[in-house]
Amino acid sequence: MGVPLRQQLKIGAYLFSKKLKGVKRYPLVLMLEPLFRCNLACAGCGKIDYPEATLDRRMSVADAMGAIDECGAPIVSIAGGEPLIHKELPAMVAGFIQRRKYVYLCTNALLLKKRMSDYTPSHYLTFSVHLDGDRGHHDNSVCQAGVFDRALEAIREARRRGFRVTVNCTLFQGETAPEVADFFDAVTKLGIEGITVAPGFQYERAPEQEAFLKRTTSKQLFRDIFRLGQGHQWQFNHSSLYLDFLAGNQTYQCTPWGNPTRNIFGWQRPCYLLSEGYASSYQELMEETDWDAYGLGRNDKCANCMMHCGFEASAVDDALQHPLKALDVALRGPQTEGVMSPELPGSYGSSVGEALSISPKMAEDKCSSL
Repeated sequence: MGVPLRQQLKIGAYLFSKKLKGVKRYPLVLMLEPLFRCNLACAGCGKIDYPEATLDRRMSVADAMGAIDECGAPIVSIAGGEPLIHKELPAMVAGFIQRRKYVYLCTNALLLKKRMSDYTPSHYLTFSVHLDGDRGHHDNSVCQAGVFDRALEAIREARRRGFRVTVNCTLFQGETAPEVADFFDAVTKLGIEGITVAPGFQYERAPEQEAFLKRTTSKQLFRDIFRLGQGHQWQFNHSSLYLDFLAGNQTYQCTPWGNPTRNIFGWQRPCYLLSEGYASSYQELMEETDWDAYGLGRNDKCANCMMHCGFEASAVDDALQHPLKALDVALRGPQTEGVMSPELPGSYGSSVGEALSISPKMAEDKCSSL
């Protein structure tokens, strides 16, 4: 697992304290979106389809600090939009680090080399660079040539300066296990700390709906990837049981409160991926959200979701309850053969037709229409 030991120990202490206190619902990661503006228009993105007036809005530093103080999560994932566009982002990051929070600054890296001097290397700060596979797949998914190469340049420079760097990879239709394995090999050689990976969530507002993987297809793809990765040096920024879940070996319900989202509108219900209204405070979000209305078998919008922001907290909770199982999976790796674990009752599986593969030509056509 590509997470430093000191960070594992601190997060572990936080989790055990919640368990000892009998707290049922608690946050693991604060998902912070200080703006929706982006310098890309990706085919699978559902976050930037807003009026110009909304895209021009910015969260204040005070609101960002208030969000972490309200929820108390040990980790902050800063997303968007493209966070580096926000002029006050360095002050936000400094404020989180002052509070000893682990910060994952998610970025497409187009501005990273230019803005890198605004930050100081710290074990609390990680640049999480978004790369959706190799050069061809990534540049197609972001609808702009040359982005992949610029991101790699930024990663090399960040590592040279001593920053922690991870790669955040979202997989879509059309990517094969050998291609993903080669991509993981390539980014590992850059000296990154770890890889965050998940199948893309099927945003209703995303321009390209055919690009998204269904659950059964996702599980088989991850089994094929992990089989090819045996003996390689890949490090993942995930718990062992979440990786086993991706490979179809664990049955989990999502834990949306594990990654509460605060953006320019307020606290987003129920999670980072769905927008079902907003709460004015973290307490209101937790106490007045109908959590039982969301998840597999409960809500059609959740049918194919396997994202880490929904299921990593579920896997972590399982690891706390069954540490020997988590250790066994960590030592042997995800299972890549045999019968997959059953879906939850009412969930969508292979009975809901799998999406067609999207070819590079289809991606180009979709991008040209944006």
